[in-house]
Amino acid sequence: MTRAVYRFVDHTIRHEPAGGIVAELFCMTYGCDKSSGAQGNAEDAQDWALRHTGLNPGHELYRREFSDHARVTRAGQEPAALISRSSHDCGGAAR
Repeated sequence: MTRAVYRFVDHTIRHEPAGGIVAELFCMTYGCDKSSGAQGNAEDAQDWALRHTGLNPGHELYRREFSDHARVTRAGQEPAALISRSSHDCGGAAR
């Protein structure tokens, strides 16, 4: 018989500033499939939407999507250095 010992440890999850934020706006006008594309800051995506509406009166509704990076750390430990996705194996976790 095999025995196992489980140790439960508190963790926290926080925004990782080094990973940045990605913003993208999508025009929701029926038949329009235009988007700002992924932008490294929200202002560039918003500027695109303002230009798009200026060129296409009536295109006034947009869906905004934001994504960022998050870091999980054990309670009481310092966060590890930022590791790029290509140089780190997630151990089979879904991406």
